[in-house]
Amino acid sequence: MQTRAGLLINGKLVQGSATLDVVNPATGKVFTTVGRATERDAGIAVAAARAAQPAWASLELAQRRALLLHFADELQANAEDLAASLVLEQGKPLAEARQELLLAQAFVRHIAGLDLPVSVVQDDATHRIELHHKPLGVVAAIAAWNFPVLIAAYKLAPALLMGNTVVLKPAPTTPVATLQMGAILRDIFPAGVVNVITDANDLGNFLTSHPDIAKVSFTGSTATGKKVMASAGPGLKRITLELGGNDAAIVLDDASVEDIAPKIFGSAFYNCGQVCLALKRLYVHASIHDRLCEALADLAGKAVVGNGADQGVTLGPLQNAMQYDKAGRFLAAARRDGKVVAGGALLKGDGYFVAPTIVRDLHDQSELVAEEQFAPILPVLKYDTVDEAVARANASPYGLGGSVWSADQDRARAVAQRLQVGTAWVNHHLHFGPHIPLVGAKESGVGVEFGTEGLAEYAQLSVINIAKQQAA
Repeated sequence: MQTRAGLLINGKLVQGSATLDVVNPATGKVFTTVGRATERDAGIAVAAARAAQPAWASLELAQRRALLLHFADELQANAEDLAASLVLEQGKPLAEARQELLLAQAFVRHIAGLDLPVSVVQDDATHRIELHHKPLGVVAAIAAWNFPVLIAAYKLAPALLMGNTVVLKPAPTTPVATLQMGAILRDIFPAGVVNVITDANDLGNFLTSHPDIAKVSFTGSTATGKKVMASAGPGLKRITLELGGNDAAIVLDDASVEDIAPKIFGSAFYNCGQVCLALKRLYVHASIHDRLCEALADLAGKAVVGNGADQGVTLGPLQNAMQYDKAGRFLAAARRDGKVVAGGALLKGDGYFVAPTIVRDLHDQSELVAEEQFAPILPVLKYDTVDEAVARANASPYGLGGSVWSADQDRARAVAQRLQVGTAWVNHHLHFGPHIPLVGAKESGVGVEFGTEGLAEYAQLSVINIAKQQAA
């Protein structure tokens, strides 16, 4: 077992006051131990970020942009080491880990090129009114375990570009790559500008309620997001919450089963289904329902489940024991409420492996349909009319994304406009990028990630209102 150095606090790599064991989900066994912060350590990190923020904000935008681009270059230079750590701690296949690193670089580069220049809303004989964007202060960035490097990168980039400083906290089950990234950040940014701490799920409230934290950017479950909002509320902190989803897809009667089946399978089972934007409920017109079930079951049977480090593996394990136990509950619901046509079992042996599962003939009240499963289990539901399908898709407290599949793009677009979601796709699902605002509707989030709209979430809008002197 390897022991790694821990935290980045005020420009120094320190061990932390405690330790944290990290489990490889492919084996179910501890593979390394890292440093862990206590409240005292976290307090020092927040103080360092607060002390560093004025000088960081005083730099020219071009200087902050240049350092972010340097960060992207270092992510590229260290991509193989970071990807290897992702496979060990997160479980995803190496190809997906490499893709995560490519995405992280792309997000940082794109966001670094953004700007929120001064805009003028009135300039006449009486007034000149300007809109400015100023940094907020210290940002607490709390990342999830499904994409540890990518999520950290796309929170760091806009916060730092706008002149904020950051205390970054990865999920307790996936701290290793983030701590490696901390060593990279130490050599790029001034001391205190970026701090990286880990915890055992015991420092979230400390950060979100801390009086010196100006904004909280959180990615995770809706249940935890509600706690973050409650904790940040007394201080009226700015918040961005990227939360859970139960994305529905509607397949219209004219869709080509042969064309869409592989795309739907990939959208549902990418990262072993552990994606907030993944396709999680599939509504299929009765006329093609059976054929699509058969096609999806065939693809599930061909998927290669195993250790992400092994060549040819397409689905790794679930990331942690808690998620694995939840998957067992959802599989029980699948057998009780529907007909399993592929998979349907927790795989025997070490690690948190689940056979990719396709389930049909369920009712919408089944927990597998009504809840976010975050596992490689896809319910396929039959419908008769488009109005019925739309109503059933919208009957959820979640509203992150959804999609419509059809041979007629205009017809699909009209249906997509009826979905109560932040993002509606036509003939694809799960596509996102640094230039596309990511918005959560209903209980799927608050605020915006990505694009200039997401950058503005890390800034205080300030109005400068100038009265012009009147001629005598």
